[in-house]
Parts: sequence; C-alpha cells; structure tokens
Amino acid sequence: MYIIVAGGGMVGGGLVRSLLDNKHDVVLIEQKKEICDKLYAETGVVALCACATSIEALNEAGVRKADVVVAATGNDASNLACAILAKSFNVPRVIVRMRDPAYKNAYVVAGANSIVRVTDLMVNQMMMDIENPQVRKITTIGGGKADIFMIKVPDRAKVAGQSIQDIVGNRRFPSECVFVAVYNQQTEEFSIPRGKQIIKEGNELFLISAAENIKAAVDFLTAKSKT
Repeated sequence: MYIIVAGGGMVGGGLVRSLLDNKHDVVLIEQKKEICDKLYAETGVVALCACATSIEALNEAGVRKADVVVAATGNDASNLACAILAKSFNVPRVIVRMRDPAYKNAYVVAGANSIVRVTDLMVNQMMMDIENPQVRKITTIGGGKADIFMIKVPDRAKVAGQSIQDIVGNRRFPSECVFVAVYNQQTEEFSIPRGKQIIKEGNELFLISAAENIKAAVDFLTAKSKT
C-alpha cells in the first residue's frame, strides 16, 4: 500500500519502521529536520520536512494516490487538520492518533476511520503484563477495543483433553472471547480450531477478546487440576 505518515516521533517513527519492514511504500511528513534526517538515514524512507496540515505538503507526498494517511503527530489540532485535508482528497482510510479524548467527536465528524489513543494502549499492555504475565499480546485491533493474545496451556490444566466446544460452552468462559488458532508444539502445526478439536497440554491458544474479558479467559484456560 501507499501510506503517508504525518509525524516522525516515537509513534510515527515506529510505525514508519514497521511499515517499511512489511514492504509498504511510505512517505513521512515531519516538521523537524533532524527527525527527517535520522529516519531517512536509518530506513531510507522518503521524508518531507514540512507541515502535514499544508495542502502543498500533502500534494508533494502524493496524497491523491494514498491508500492510507496516518496523522500521528503529538498535537491533536494538527492531526485533526491533517485528517480533514486527507478526507478532502478522498483518501480511503484515515487513521489518527488521539492524545486528548475531548477531540474524539471532532475526529468522528472529520471522517477518521480509526482513532487510536496510544496512552490507553500502553496502559492496557502494562495492566496485562502485571495481572496476566502468562499471556502474550500479539496485537491490538479495533482502535484498542480488542486484543489478539496467546495463552499456553500449562501442565495439568483442567482444559487439557476438552474440546473447543466444551470450553466455549462453559458458563465460566467469556462468551465474547473467540478462538482463532491453535499451535501444537509437538507437531509444529497451526490449525484453525473447530468445535471438536481437543486441547492438549502445551498447546498455544490464540484468541480475540475485549480487554475486560481476558483475565476471565486466562483464569479458565490456565486453571490446574488438583490431582
């Protein structure tokens, strides 16, 4: 995809690196020359030293052919202006970084397709690390509303020997937590779980869940038999 990223700080710069690693075409718009020079030297990204709220800068960055524009500066007013301009060029997807929740409605009115509050994502990650150290978060989806995470089934787990349908049918298992894959360490194979698939000790279970349901899912899947 052709992606324009506005802002080369911690969030925008990290995103630029990841996008380039995944072979996307990326153009960075950043006002600070030292940041432009640093990211260009590190990654080779096309970097425009300009303001992302400028129509001229967006045109130079190729906004008319962009698949996605990400407004990731540290200033909500700038991100909002960038989002409005990107939408005026009919960019299919506009993603914004939000610092102040007071801007949320303005971003919605502007037509942002996704609103990401980085602070919330960081807090959710730290809470998971504190409360559920046996869980590894893979990624966050839906603007922070849900996570894909992995749980390893421990030795003597109660769920070992149970089927997927038995697990999800248990009233103590969160109904909105969904199995998406199972990795069998013995056979080194991933499988898309079906209802009758049996869970074994050592399996790595990949699930999608809202953050508030993760603890209940983890407690259920890692509970051990007393015998």
